[in-house]
Amino acid sequence: MKMKRTILASCLFTSLFFFNACREHANPSFSVEGVPAEYLKLQDSYVEISTVAQGLKVPWGMDYYKNKLLFTEIGGHVKELNLESGEIRNLLTLPDVYTRTTPGLMDISIQKESSDDPYVFLSYTKKQDSTIVTSLMRYQYNGNELINAKEIMQIAGATGHNGCRLEIDKNNILWWATGDVADNKMAQDSTTLNGKVLRMNLDGSIPADNPIPNSLVYAWGFRNIQGMAFDDSGNLFTAEHGDAIEDEVNWVRPLKNYGWPLIEGMIDTDEEKAIHAKTTMTEPIKPWTPVIAPAGMAYYNNPAIPEWKNSLLLVTLKSQTFRVLHLGEDQHQIKNEQVYFSKHYGRMRAVLTMPNGDIYLSTSNQDWNPQPGFPKENDDRILRLRVTKEKPTSYLQEDVVATAKSDKINPALLYMNFCASCHKPNGKGLKNTFPPLLNSNRVKDIPSFTELLLHGTTAKKEINGVLYEQNMASYAFLKDEEMAAIINYVSKEFGNKQTTTAEEVAKLRK
Repeated sequence: MKMKRTILASCLFTSLFFFNACREHANPSFSVEGVPAEYLKLQDSYVEISTVAQGLKVPWGMDYYKNKLLFTEIGGHVKELNLESGEIRNLLTLPDVYTRTTPGLMDISIQKESSDDPYVFLSYTKKQDSTIVTSLMRYQYNGNELINAKEIMQIAGATGHNGCRLEIDKNNILWWATGDVADNKMAQDSTTLNGKVLRMNLDGSIPADNPIPNSLVYAWGFRNIQGMAFDDSGNLFTAEHGDAIEDEVNWVRPLKNYGWPLIEGMIDTDEEKAIHAKTTMTEPIKPWTPVIAPAGMAYYNNPAIPEWKNSLLLVTLKSQTFRVLHLGEDQHQIKNEQVYFSKHYGRMRAVLTMPNGDIYLSTSNQDWNPQPGFPKENDDRILRLRVTKEKPTSYLQEDVVATAKSDKINPALLYMNFCASCHKPNGKGLKNTFPPLLNSNRVKDIPSFTELLLHGTTAKKEINGVLYEQNMASYAFLKDEEMAAIINYVSKEFGNKQTTTAEEVAKLRK
């Protein structure tokens, strides 16, 4: 009888273990009620796109622990999405978050190599007196709330270029990608912590094997990192905003200098080649001009979607796309790129891959720079991408991206590529951030407008009683003919219809 009870107990234990293991690795099928799924057709697979959360306020970062997805909202909330029930709970409200345009509560990273009460790291901007700082905070997650708050460190913050992304690797090392806080001296100074990739222990101390003794700095020369991911082999990749040109994906290695602000993107101008000859700089593995404003990035290597195996998944803000960057066999080259969802879901901020092959994307349409047609009534959203056996009759497909170059200058296309994201297609700009071109006195003064485009400005200017805070990038990289075409387009659409020529641009360039 005793043996029978033992066998029965053993069977019961095995059954319960199997049941719980299945639950932990299950594919919950919940979605927001009343929001129909959409579908994406790949080469051999179909992917179901479901809305699992909506009505959010700029979800900036996402990470998971067991059956919970934790995400930040830029205004200062950390929320929990139960991946089995779809329930959303507010875990934490940070009352001292400073947010205006891009600052605020940014990324989140959760320790996976922990069985109980894992560490959770947050990064956010706040004010100390009149100074903006970026704080790195550590909590513990007991499955119900975030407890044991501890500030690990502070670094410089600003109204823009704060970065940032957080990743905890398999060895319980924390990586923090920081922005240059719009200070061109920061990124090239390896003694500061801005414009860097930092590497630290979970208590903020310096690992003994860091490349620079007694320093958190792992690599430097970054402008404004918005995405970071490890592949299965431990290779580290970052996605970074350029200025007016050369957004980047970088393969990050120790003691490497990635160039900003001395070099933008590829080392392809005479001036950049001369700098590189004196101080070795490292090129990106993928640049984009016109810029796409890359945001969150994740590595995907799950057989659930075989077409995307061994790829970096990237979401973007300006181009409003989801991109699959296929890595080469050496793991540090991008052999091809696929683009999806152009302007379909709007701006996208974060992407997260799950052990079961699911992919989560978050939109960013309630933020400071909404694009035409957004936000929609249900924004912001978290979307789940999952392979399905269904064969829908209606579906989205890979976007066709024009790659052929033409010698013919298209003024409207130049404006859309380089100006419209900030100053808007209608030329009205964005209050407090990007000044209007429509009826602007600067636009009506063609020589002054040309000088502005050639040299840019960091001046904070008040126009009609409104202070505009964002810097204006230099567009000197454009050819004289292209510069003249943009100026004439802006003057025709938003100014007094005066014109200039490539020759006049060349004179002012000199």
